[in-house]
Amino acid sequence: MEYKDYYKILGVKKDASKDEIKKAFRKLALKYHPDRNKGDKNAEERFKEINEAYEVLSDDEKRRKYDQMGESYRYYQQYGGEPGGFDWSQFANQTGGRSFTFEGDLGDFFNRSGYSDFFEMFFGDGSTFGRRRQSEFGRTTRAKGADLKAQIDITLREAYTGTERIFRISNESIKLKIKPGIESGQILKIEGRGEKTSRDMQPGDLLITINVLDDPVFKRKGNDLYAEIYIDLYTAVLGGKVEFDTFKGKVKIDISKGTSSGKILKLKGLGMPVYGKANSYGDLYLTVQIKVPDSLTQKEINLFKELQRLRS
Repeated sequence: MEYKDYYKILGVKKDASKDEIKKAFRKLALKYHPDRNKGDKNAEERFKEINEAYEVLSDDEKRRKYDQMGESYRYYQQYGGEPGGFDWSQFANQTGGRSFTFEGDLGDFFNRSGYSDFFEMFFGDGSTFGRRRQSEFGRTTRAKGADLKAQIDITLREAYTGTERIFRISNESIKLKIKPGIESGQILKIEGRGEKTSRDMQPGDLLITINVLDDPVFKRKGNDLYAEIYIDLYTAVLGGKVEFDTFKGKVKIDISKGTSSGKILKLKGLGMPVYGKANSYGDLYLTVQIKVPDSLTQKEINLFKELQRLRS
């Protein structure tokens, strides 16, 4: 059996962090996504390899087993062992979940599993399909199919308001409701929507990881939001009101006289909704940035010189 070098497939080092692995995966998945490479079989196979590599290296237990297997295999080869003669049985027949990465139509991934024999032997669930197992109380219970995993990207605004996604699995439409305030990395479970390979098997579950995309204006820390507010020099000196567009709508903010750049303004209750808690919100923190005029008339220059003289 051909050994799969998952680190090489993702282009990362063996000591790569989870963040480095995720970053490499997302970059390659975007490049080789079938929707971007219509009819390109090589790209489709590469995409499957990338998903398979990420499935193993992003899971601590699978990665630990894979690293142990790789060390044994390399040791065997160093002492002249032929690839085909390596005893894989010591690592086989352990179950694990299957995952898919969502970058568009979720149904596209459930129709395109395509795991290699290498993966199925060491990380697949074939050994449990169609069997019944005995519980500790002696009763016979149905074996459960593997859980399916997917990832959905949503915007920060969608995380604020809540949103829905509709997708199809096995010709059945499923509506996923996402509550306001959901955080990146949070997993939503739809029971009974996982794999089922026989009539007497209990289906697994569908586990969907939510990935909240970066926002060009707001940064999120827990339930609080952070952003910058730009004011002109005259408002900073003389005070006044400035309009700012929040997720709740436009608000007018009082700027005190003599406000300096870097000052932080706190707007209570204008942060993110607290997930699962109605009418509860974090706060919004705005850092003041003063815009200095870059094109002055001669009259304005003279006035500034006069002010400088008065202040000296």
